Amino acid sequence: MIIADGLAKEFVRVKGKGKKETFFAVDHVDFEANSGEILGILGPNGAGKTTLLRMLGCMMQPTEGGVRIRVGDQELTRQEELKKHIGYLSENTKLYGRFRVRELLSLFVELYGYDKEAANERVEMVTQLLQMESFVDNRIDKLSTGQKQRTSIARCLMHDPDIYIFDEPTLGLDIISSKAIIDFMKEEREKGKTVLYSTHYMEEAEFLCDRIVMIDKGRVIAQGTPEELRKETNTSNLRDTFFAYMEGGEENEL
Repeated sequence: MIIADGLAKEFVRVKGKGKKETFFAVDHVDFEANSGEILGILGPNGAGKTTLLRMLGCMMQPTEGGVRIRVGDQELTRQEELKKHIGYLSENTKLYGRFRVRELLSLFVELYGYDKEAANERVEMVTQLLQMESFVDNRIDKLSTGQKQRTSIARCLMHDPDIYIFDEPTLGLDIISSKAIIDFMKEEREKGKTVLYSTHYMEEAEFLCDRIVMIDKGRVIAQGTPEELRKETNTSNLRDTFFAYMEGGEENEL
């Protein structure tokens, strides 16, 4: 389980005539994502989704609040401890183009302390899991967009994390690559892993996510299961539900 506890991130922006003002890109957000659950993070561009995920993934320090992880009967709060349990994929992850996929994955898994034999076994397992056999020995700069995205995800799971944080993992991908990534998230959920998943694809979120957190202007405006949110807004699909909450502008928690 991962918990956002009053997470807030404040920035400074310059307005007319050089005047500066502060604003919260993420404004004191609270929620939790449970084991064996896919939690969707939905919101328009500029809502604060990526900033929120970067704080949850320990890639950015919050101005206020914190992140907690519960593993068994332990509660972890130190960033060094949290990172060991998190696999984070950003929407603009960069890869080393001159590496072959297998070389890159071997490098990352050895950084987590695996010996050579265990590292090779882990690379083979992940390669099969994400259906990468056909390009695992190709140079990264020769891969398609979908193959690069699968390689990015493979890099995130080399240390077998308990929690995955995915920012737009299927953006711009073909249907085959998208299916491989969606199937992976569903399989990890079945293993009891936690998946936080940001997307603009409402139909994808509707059938994949167990619960949804909707944010706008850095604040949570609704959270609950897709069914609960549709019922609350008297809508028949998540796209209409989303617009109903955007128009309402009030926070709802189910």
